[in-house]
Amino acid sequence: MFTKSIIDIVAAALAFSSVAVAAPASVPQLSTSAQLQLADTATDRYSILTKDKDFVYDFTDAPFPLANRKFFPALTGTGLAIAPAVFPACSIASLHIHPRSSEIFYVVSGSVVTRMIPETGARVVKNTLTANQTTIFPQGSLHMQMNTECEPAVIVAAFSSDDPGATLVIPAVFSLDDELVLDSFAGSLSKEDLDKIRTVIPRGPLFEVEECKKKCNV
Repeated sequence: MFTKSIIDIVAAALAFSSVAVAAPASVPQLSTSAQLQLADTATDRYSILTKDKDFVYDFTDAPFPLANRKFFPALTGTGLAIAPAVFPACSIASLHIHPRSSEIFYVVSGSVVTRMIPETGARVVKNTLTANQTTIFPQGSLHMQMNTECEPAVIVAAFSSDDPGATLVIPAVFSLDDELVLDSFAGSLSKEDLDKIRTVIPRGPLFEVEECKKKCNV
């Protein structure tokens, strides 16, 4: 009886030991930007970014036309991001906000019309920018840009965050529950109207204006 108890205890201990020393589940490798965020000091980050080319971002073959900390990890901790872009003729950047960043918007060539609403109660700021002119969009402000001309416009947008983010306002509003959207429009929309709007609103950040395209024959 005593011997059996000893055997049971030893067996249990061995079983527990086998569980305790089992190989840990594999942990996904942290991204470079995540490693940089966890570095104890800014100096330690240079032990992670070991190559000179880690500090160069080539937009020519970039995976995404925005240099932020995800795509250009060297930006981690700098509070900076940048995005050059070409606005095709008759194109509009959808009304949007940047939840974590202010933006400075510079026109390299062409002409761009801008609209900005800083907050409720403030006036709408309207501008038409041409080459070598710039404007700002404060963090959280609603803004949009339009190229109403028949030639492309080249711009550069710089941000005060290495992860500025973006929310497209119109698609976001119409992604809410039917009842909330309908009530927000105080009964001026029917369920059928709402369904139609949802099928036609642009989902991407940039879209074209058909009337302008006809004018420009593009």
